[in-house]
Amino acid sequence: QVQLVESGGGLAQAGHSLRLSCVASGRSFNEFAMAWFRQSEEKEREFVASINWSGDINYTDSVKGRFTISRNNGNNDKTILYLEMNGLKHEDKANYYCAATNSRILSAQMMEYWGHGTQVIVSS
Repeated sequence: QVQLVESGGGLAQAGHSLRLSCVASGRSFNEFAMAWFRQSEEKEREFVASINWSGDINYTDSVKGRFTISRNNGNNDKTILYLEMNGLKHEDKANYYCAATNSRILSAQMMEYWGHGTQVIVSS
């Protein structure tokens, strides 16, 4: 059974850091692109960052220079995706979702697998 399970969310002060993790299991994700999306009460689900199987990385402009995505392709049926979030801002408050796709198109609509999300709250 394929599962994507996020962790690491919580409450952080503005300017501080959090590290999100996503354990993807149940099949090999070595050739999948993996991504983080987020959704807040004010906005629809939006792309945050992605990393494909060869290590190509993309970020949305609002997190460039502050967030770092990485992945660890462990054994064949387990991959861990990370999102290091530094310099947190109030606008980073959202539910963060891990996703994976075998497509070259990295939109939310093309993601084949989703986690249930982890909440990030940024306080003053």
